[in-house]
Amino acid sequence: MAGMVWSHVGLNCTDQKTTEEFYTRYFGFARARVVDLGESQIVFLRKGDAYLELFAAGPGQGRPAPGPATAQAEGDGPQTPGRMRHLAFQTDSVDAFLADLGDAAEVTLGPLDFDDFICGWRTVWVRDPDGVIVEVSQGYEDDSSHDKDGV
Repeated sequence: MAGMVWSHVGLNCTDQKTTEEFYTRYFGFARARVVDLGESQIVFLRKGDAYLELFAAGPGQGRPAPGPATAQAEGDGPQTPGRMRHLAFQTDSVDAFLADLGDAAEVTLGPLDFDDFICGWRTVWVRDPDGVIVEVSQGYEDDSSHDKDGV
């Protein structure tokens, strides 16, 4: 498709400031713009060509409490059709990322090694302040037998 490029992911936040601090501190995003909507705002975070768009969650739409009726995403994220499974980022070292993260987020799965598929591929999944599962990997490489479009 001519002129088509990745734009952003929009996240609904219980507390935009807390979510912004999480992604700026641990993932290297920086505030790119704030759109004032009067009683609310949209915060745009940018890292390279990737943007996160932070919205205030609607009234009564805070993070659900754990329990069978409102089970939180676990492991590598929800498997419900039509719902985002997780955000994903690459790092040079999963262990260094986890050391920097400390107690700032809950690990939901891993770290796991995928050396059977790609030597050095290692991944961990954590929960952000609003319950979104975030994957952090090191060592992933595309299969060189596929062309640049992944076909």
